[in-house]
Amino acid sequence: MSVKKLCILGSTGSIGTQALSLVEQLGITVKGLSASGNVRLMEEQIRRFHPDAVCMADSEAAEDLAARISDTDTKVLSGSEGMTELAASCDCDTVLNSVVGIAGLLPTLSAIEAGKDIALANKETLVTGGKLVTEKVREKGVKLLPVDSEHSAIFQCLQDRYSAAKLSRILLTASGGPFWGMTREQLEKVTVQDALRHPNWSMGKKITVDSATMMNKAFELMEAMWLFGLPPEKIEITVHRQSILHSGVEFEDGALLAQLGVPDMRLPIQYALTYPDRMYCSEERLTIEKMAQLTFERPDMDTFTCLSAGIAAAAKGGLAPTAANAANEIAVQLFLDGRIGFLDIGDLVSDAVAKTPDVRSFTLDDILQCDAENRAKTLETAGRH
Repeated sequence: MSVKKLCILGSTGSIGTQALSLVEQLGITVKGLSASGNVRLMEEQIRRFHPDAVCMADSEAAEDLAARISDTDTKVLSGSEGMTELAASCDCDTVLNSVVGIAGLLPTLSAIEAGKDIALANKETLVTGGKLVTEKVREKGVKLLPVDSEHSAIFQCLQDRYSAAKLSRILLTASGGPFWGMTREQLEKVTVQDALRHPNWSMGKKITVDSATMMNKAFELMEAMWLFGLPPEKIEITVHRQSILHSGVEFEDGALLAQLGVPDMRLPIQYALTYPDRMYCSEERLTIEKMAQLTFERPDMDTFTCLSAGIAAAAKGGLAPTAANAANEIAVQLFLDGRIGFLDIGDLVSDAVAKTPDVRSFTLDDILQCDAENRAKTLETAGRH
């Protein structure tokens, strides 16, 4: 097993808590943790796993936490700078990045620069900085292991290096979220509560809304481009409502391999932590009866405009994916706050992508500037609705 000492960024979220449920049985030592503002749960995690250092994104939460755990030896950092420092300086061999949004980009780059392997559940890292990240991974010779169920499935199908070289097409599956089959007229009336009722997966609010708009699938397409070296036209999205077939690959000879399992994130998390080994997992097993009827449909690009806008951003390249992500992060929060409607999310993302100039060469500073500008523009545009 490769991972012995682990740092988890986003430890109080869905992926982070599931990862922590696995580490003891896998014999992994937790050396660092980070979270946004959930002080109560972070204190529980500190007292259970005894990390050397933790970080709270919110400075007031960090102060509160430091007072609560003053009887321990755990160091408390704060802010984005603290998370970036934790990712680089933590005494671990692997950083599991499960934070939400572009906030995960700088810690990922920092950890890679420090020679640490990355178990990646923060798709925005590759959406916005895929070129920089993959170049740095090659330079430092570290592993970049996917945690998302779809990318883990593809990764598992490509373990043979010779077969990977003969990759022809990726089949990227989507659940369709809670609104699949609905018309735009019907979507005008959906509520936040409706959007948060995912039929198959239990996730955080932001990614659950991204699944409902299918923005999440566009981001996963971009992520797959960087992880597996294929252009967007070689990645086919299919709506698979049962979430049993997690994704697949087609080779030059027409053979199609796919990975199947119950919709539970513990398996892909565990595989990223134990790669290249497989270890016993106590979670539910997939039965033949559950595979009795698997369905696959073409995505509805006209209704789910976040998906079409995201694919357009992927094809455009440059800073367009960053613009799409920035607009989406702001739009989703506005929707969760009840300030815009569900369909407004797609309109705002489409507008950001359309207005992004073509750029072929860019730096980290360019990415961060594009992100900031598009956040401001999206807020301004939304305010005129």
